[in-house]
Amino acid sequence: MKQLWLTAKLDIVESLRARWFQIYTLVFGGIVALLFLFGLTESRVLGFIGLSRLLVTYIQLTMAILPIFVLITTVRSVAGDREAGVFEYLLSLPVSLAAWFWGKILGRYIVIFVPVFAAMLGAVLYAVVAGIEVPWGMFGYYTALLAVMAACFLGIGMLISAVARSTDVAQGAAFLVWLTLLLFLDLILLGVMIQGKVAPEVAVTIALANPLQVFRTAALALFDPQLIVLGPSAFVILDLFGALGYKIFALAYPAAIGVGAATLGYFLFRRGDLP
Repeated sequence: MKQLWLTAKLDIVESLRARWFQIYTLVFGGIVALLFLFGLTESRVLGFIGLSRLLVTYIQLTMAILPIFVLITTVRSVAGDREAGVFEYLLSLPVSLAAWFWGKILGRYIVIFVPVFAAMLGAVLYAVVAGIEVPWGMFGYYTALLAVMAACFLGIGMLISAVARSTDVAQGAAFLVWLTLLLFLDLILLGVMIQGKVAPEVAVTIALANPLQVFRTAALALFDPQLIVLGPSAFVILDLFGALGYKIFALAYPAAIGVGAATLGYFLFRRGDLP
């Protein structure tokens, strides 16, 4: 455990010095600042007013930005150290491969999640000081959703990084994964249902295999429990899970993907880099 925490601390220190972390923090802090600047806390959309409206907009923007940031920065982790020859020094030190690999994941997770959460927490603190009503239930669930989203794409990124043999290949694969997940959002689901060759239940199941679709639908379900904006797909989802069941599924499924991908990446990394 000591080796794991030391590795995590080292990764945090390195990330804090990196330019990508400064840009990453500035992006999410800037999003909240701009949302306040444009007065979203005082606008009304679909019956949502005040901080609720800001949180809904923030989570939608985060779902578009966070995955690609996490993937591109994470895939450089193992692949970059491999190119730099770090592993030769690693095997000569009293640090196990498990402690190094999982320590980097822990450190990177803290670095990824804290700025996103801090931006949202800052908005809540401002609302408390300004006397704006705070939807604590929405804030709590969105926090859990962001935590799971970060874990999901961090695990996928570490898997890609463990498999790829160069930084360029790792970054290309990460961008390809992100682009594929974007393509398999509602556009593909709509196309499948229009074809009429697949039962709606199967089409929705395929769509929900995409963690981005799961996150997007969960964010919608919080302020639209009947999922009216999804049309006929909503009936299939609610029949399969129910409103509460889907919220739980939206947290458990992406977390399982992240942990599973990270575990697979560790075994591939250990098998490929041990002499």
